[in-house]
Amino acid sequence: MDIKELYRIYQQHPVITTDSRDCPKDSIFVALRGETFDGNRFATAALDKGCAYALVDDAQAYGRSNDPRILLVDDTLQTFKDLAREHRRQYDIPVVGITGTNGKTTTKELVRAVLAKRYRVMATEGNYNNDVGVPKTLLRLNAEHEIAVVEMGASHPGDISTLARTTEPTCGLITNVGKAHLQGFGSLEGVIKTKGELYDNLATRPGSVIFVNLDNPLLTAIVPQGVTTEGYTHDASRTDAAVCGEVVACDPFLRLRWRCRGGNWHAVSTHLIGSYNLDNVLAAVTVGLHFGLEPQLITEALEQYVPTNNRSQLTETEHNHLIVDAYNANPTSMASALDNFELMEVSPKMAILGEMRELGTSSAEEHRLIVERLQRCHFDEVWLVGHEFAAIECPYRKFADVEQVKAALSQHRPEGRYILIKGSNGTKLFELPGLL
Repeated sequence: MDIKELYRIYQQHPVITTDSRDCPKDSIFVALRGETFDGNRFATAALDKGCAYALVDDAQAYGRSNDPRILLVDDTLQTFKDLAREHRRQYDIPVVGITGTNGKTTTKELVRAVLAKRYRVMATEGNYNNDVGVPKTLLRLNAEHEIAVVEMGASHPGDISTLARTTEPTCGLITNVGKAHLQGFGSLEGVIKTKGELYDNLATRPGSVIFVNLDNPLLTAIVPQGVTTEGYTHDASRTDAAVCGEVVACDPFLRLRWRCRGGNWHAVSTHLIGSYNLDNVLAAVTVGLHFGLEPQLITEALEQYVPTNNRSQLTETEHNHLIVDAYNANPTSMASALDNFELMEVSPKMAILGEMRELGTSSAEEHRLIVERLQRCHFDEVWLVGHEFAAIECPYRKFADVEQVKAALSQHRPEGRYILIKGSNGTKLFELPGLL
């Protein structure tokens, strides 16, 4: 089916569902495939529940071959992306693409908060940053929006290239590159190449802008020649940076100051935990200045932003102070979290760390390195969760899973401590704050 013809149908039925259990009346059901399911098998049920059309790519699976409400295409996922791109093209607005190993969601939220001081912003919600989530995000665009901020995630080579072709960003940034999803990428070099696909895509678009951390040589080395860049840095002496900034304190919230080239310093007291968030803040400042926001508005937005979704949150309970960063973990983000926790001028300190997933053949070595880093930190107590930590000889208390941790907490709950909770989402450490 021609994508423009499909788009005309979409304009008449502008609600998309990919879940046959949720079929709003007159919506379009897109039959996607997963490792354990085939949406084609549920196309008929989706129509019976109220969908106006069902987009399928398997003529044998859905049954009613002569039903005019069945739209047969070669690949439903690709067609879904093409439909989202066609919709995105209806809006001549700036689109900011954001990717990176760590910090991309926090940066996206900071950019959204800053830009929202002047513009009507459409931004990625939740973790909708993959090849299904990005099209869903783009299809939320409407005539009211003046800027879009789209987060892009990746776990395999080519993922960012695919998402950028769908999104067609006009500007963008890579927060950083580090050791994550090594099982899919194979190496750090694979991560760099894949994240750099955003730069490559922007290089094909006249007038595009790349916002770049000038202190990160892995990023500056892959910026394509001829593309306009606006950089940020910690080094106040650099004259090639649009923005510079520095940490003032982490006690425990990050306090910093920033200035644009040749301007005055602006003090910011954030609700973020971790000096590593300085780069995320400076990225948002750089984007805000590019789009004409006054420094006062930018600073106001940064101070008002409060993180959610278990990302760099400080949670005060009746018994402890919790630093919850349990949404995800990889060697780079884990090391940054430990370094920051060590520098915080609080006590006593306890760390509950979950294993890091999707590291492939590097997993055992990366977990060993984290334990070695822990031994240099001198925290008052450390609990390690997951089988990857089990084989490492160390003096720390170990647990097979979060259920064992819960059982231990039911017997004896730590009190009066600052507790860092960090691990991959699959370890479910996000279930612990209510028990601490």
